[in-house]
Amino acid sequence: MNITPDQVICWQWGPIVINATLIYTWLIMVLLVVLSRLVTPRLSTGPRLSRLQNLLEVVVDFVRQQIAALGQREPERYLPFVGTLFIFIAVSNLLSVVPGFLPPTGSLSTTTALAACVFSAVPWFGIRQQGVMGYLRNYTRPSVLMLPFNIIGEFSRSLALAVRLFGNIMSGSMIGAILLTVT
Repeated sequence: MNITPDQVICWQWGPIVINATLIYTWLIMVLLVVLSRLVTPRLSTGPRLSRLQNLLEVVVDFVRQQIAALGQREPERYLPFVGTLFIFIAVSNLLSVVPGFLPPTGSLSTTTALAACVFSAVPWFGIRQQGVMGYLRNYTRPSVLMLPFNIIGEFSRSLALAVRLFGNIMSGSMIGAILLTVT
C-alpha cells in the first residue's frame, strides 16, 4: 500500500522523476481548465442558467460567504485566490473515490506547495491593504516583544496547514484501504 502518491514512480530518466503526484495534479488542472472553457462561453445572466453555471455560482457564493464570515471584510479581493485553492483541493479530494486515483493532496510536497502559496499570499494581501509599514506594524502588536513569536506563528501556521491537509487525506486513504481489506 502506498501512503503517498510520491512513492508511485511513473517514469524516470536519470534524476528526472515523474511520479503520480505530478500526473494527477496536471490531470486535475487540465480537468479544471477544460470545465471552465466549457462553461465560460455559455454564461448567462438571464433567468435560465445551465446546471454547470448554477453549480459554479453555488460554489462561488459558498466561498464568498466563508471569506466574509471569517475575514469580516469584502470577500471579492480574496475570492480568486481562496476560490482557486478551494476548488483545487475539493476536486482533488472528491476524485479520490475514483478507483486508482491517488489525490495529489495526499502528498506532502503538494500540501507544502499550497501552504507556501498561502504563506506568500498573506503578506501580499496585507501589504496591499495596509501598506508596508502598516503590515509590519502588526508583527509588533501588542508589544515589540511579540515580534519573534508573531514571526514563528507565521511559519508554524503554514506548516500546520500543510501537515493537516496531508494527514487528513493520507489517513482517509489508509482507513479506506483497511476497510476494504477487512471486507
